[in-house]
Amino acid sequence: MLKAMLSEAWLAMGANRLRTALTMLGMVIGVGAVVIMMAIGQGAQYAVQQTISTMGSNLFIVLSGSFTTAGVRSGSAGAPTLNVADGAAIAELDGVSNVAPTHQGTRQLVYGSQNWSSQVIGTTPEYLDARAWNIVNGAGFGDSDVRSATRVALIGKTVAQNLFGDDDPIGKTMRIQQNPFVVIGVLGSKGQNLDGRDQDDTVIIPLSTAQRKVFGTPFLGSVRMIMVQADSAENMPRVMDSVTSLLRQRHRLREGMPDDFFMRNLSAAAESEAETTRTMSILLGAIASISLLVGGIGIMNIMLVSVTERTREIGIRMAIGARQKDILTQFLLEAVMISFAGCLLGLLLGLAIALGINAFTGMVVVISGSAALVAFAVAATVGIFFGWYPARKAAQLDPIEALRYQ
Repeated sequence: MLKAMLSEAWLAMGANRLRTALTMLGMVIGVGAVVIMMAIGQGAQYAVQQTISTMGSNLFIVLSGSFTTAGVRSGSAGAPTLNVADGAAIAELDGVSNVAPTHQGTRQLVYGSQNWSSQVIGTTPEYLDARAWNIVNGAGFGDSDVRSATRVALIGKTVAQNLFGDDDPIGKTMRIQQNPFVVIGVLGSKGQNLDGRDQDDTVIIPLSTAQRKVFGTPFLGSVRMIMVQADSAENMPRVMDSVTSLLRQRHRLREGMPDDFFMRNLSAAAESEAETTRTMSILLGAIASISLLVGGIGIMNIMLVSVTERTREIGIRMAIGARQKDILTQFLLEAVMISFAGCLLGLLLGLAIALGINAFTGMVVVISGSAALVAFAVAATVGIFFGWYPARKAAQLDPIEALRYQ
């Protein structure tokens, strides 16, 4: 019985090929748009997540304070209010995984006839652990290098390419300003951060070397910032409160006095960016879903026309024994076949266009099997929903009135 009804539905669709094709077009465009928009939205989410992962997890930084001269205030990290001892004290707190006192700035690098301006970071070995930064060539420096102010350096991919080209930089000597440094390692690539800065355009050297040889410090051991990594995201607020209390105590700040340092939650900023991208992805999917509604209305419209055109046929079927259930099933099958065919073509079209966008523009797209199936299922449901009313109307026709219809 079902096979005969499917055959009848196929013949009915074939009798008006152009009308059927135009009806299907609404579903094709709807499903295709949903697949494309979701692929672009999820691609944007993936790109942001990858960028966040390069920053390290559960991180916040403590910046030294500002100073005021003749009513003019400096920005953060203007006054030398933090030092290495503060970092050592923070490392003793519960919930702290890594602490890296840091002194950084931009300096000119020279190797042979090549030169390059880059960010130079003076820090401790824990910095690489906090940033989840691996070394792809060579080795890192240790605590002994920090204690003895060794002139060694780790360089990022961008620095290696601009100073050394295709040569292996390990063991070669470059100059930071006028100070010679031996390159002992090349850092793995991290790409751009959320601000668009190239993280690979970086040189990392021992903190004491940076303080004595490169930047200089007004007070021995002072640093511009301290990077702190909590052992979990849940412990971040508690750890930040503990660090604030500790530093106020160490800096002898009485109640009511403002902090002489600033704190920045890097993880919170990254999560905010990720949440914005997720919202954008949802909005893209919602906008594209409107075209599914339009496609469903198209199916309802064409099925109502079909019922009107075939009223006499319906009367004949009922006169020879067809039940209301049979008429309902017949017209509903036609709507389902149009809907499913349009969904399948739309899915294939959406996947092809999404892959084309990735190939020709380089934009990151993520084609999720579950997202494609959801789009297909929703579109099919829309088609069935909008096909139900015309099918029910056909099934409820009076056989006598239907036979008289001209």
